[in-house]
Amino acid sequence: MSRYFALYAAQVGWFVLGAYLFATAMWPSACQPDGFARMVSCSIHLPDSGGWVEAALLSWMWSTPMLVALEVLRWVNKNPD
Repeated sequence: MSRYFALYAAQVGWFVLGAYLFATAMWPSACQPDGFARMVSCSIHLPDSGGWVEAALLSWMWSTPMLVALEVLRWVNKNPD
């Protein structure tokens, strides 16, 4: 039971980290996200300012879909035992 608690605590922590990074990052003035598609297309310009928060948000934004897909695959391919 404790490994599941650790997994879910890590997932909650990951999304809290993303919320913090998104709230504190400074988006480039030439590319302001006003929707999901624009946010994804503008994210490549986040590290242009040279700040660690923006670089971390870029990494977080592009790695999170892969991590979510891995978690979904874990549930789909779960052994019925």
